[in-house]
Amino acid sequence: MLFDTHAHFYAHASPRETTEMMARATAAGVTQIIAVGASADLNSGAIAVATAFPEQVRLALGFDRDQAAEASPETLVETLRILAQSQRLCAVGETGLDFHYHPETADAQCALFAAQLRLADEWQLPVIIHTREADEATLRVLDETPWHGNGLRGVIHCFTGDKAFAAQLLDRHFAISFSGIVTFRNADMLRESAVFVPNDRLLIETDSPFLAPAPQRGKRNEPAFVTHVASCLATVRNTTAEHIAKLTCQNAERLFSPHG
Repeated sequence: MLFDTHAHFYAHASPRETTEMMARATAAGVTQIIAVGASADLNSGAIAVATAFPEQVRLALGFDRDQAAEASPETLVETLRILAQSQRLCAVGETGLDFHYHPETADAQCALFAAQLRLADEWQLPVIIHTREADEATLRVLDETPWHGNGLRGVIHCFTGDKAFAAQLLDRHFAISFSGIVTFRNADMLRESAVFVPNDRLLIETDSPFLAPAPQRGKRNEPAFVTHVASCLATVRNTTAEHIAKLTCQNAERLFSPHG
C-alpha cells in the first residue's frame, strides 16, 4: 500500500486517460492519492478527479506562487472559500515560494503564501508548501504567520534542500516529502537529506505529471511511479520498500484527514 501525497490533474484531461492512469496506480499498490490544486485549471482538475474517484483520491485546493501576479491574495483566498463550500478538503495547497523564475514577484508571492497559511490555520487543515531558492523567505513567512493548531502544520512537498534546511523545517513542525528527484543521478545531497528525516516525518509523492523518477525519466509522470521513490528511499535508508510504504502511508493518513 502506497500513498502518493502530491499529484496534479488538469481540467482538460481525458476521462479515459485518467481512468487508465488510476487503474495503473491501483495495480502498483497506490491506494491513496492527493489531487493538489495550484491554479484555476489545476483546482478544477483536482476537484474532478476527487469527485470521480472518491475512495482513492483526496483533495487539496490552493494557489501557487505563479498566481501571485494574477490577482490579490484576498481575491484568491475568497475563490478558495467558494470552491471549498461543497468539497471535503484534506489540505490547503499547494502554496509557497519560488524565486528561481520570478524573483521580481517575491513580495506578492510572500503575501499570497501568508494568506493561505492563515486560511489553513482558520480551517485547521495542513498546508502543502513549495519552496525553491527561497529558504530564508519561506522560514520568515512561516515564523511571522500565527498557527493555532495542534500537531504538524503540513508538508514541504518535493523537497530539494540540504539537511540544514530540513532541520529548520522539522523544528517548525513540518513533514518532508520526497519526489522522483531523489532518484536522479546528481541528487546525492538530497539523498543525504532523505536519510536525515525521521521516520515519523517522511512522506513520498510523484508531483505528477512532472519529474518522472528514474528509470522513467522522459515519460509523463503518474502516481504509479511513486513505487520508484519508495524503492530509492528504502535503499538509502537501509530498509525495505515495504517498510517505507507502510510508514509513509501511516504518516500521510495521520496528516491528511479530510474535513468538510
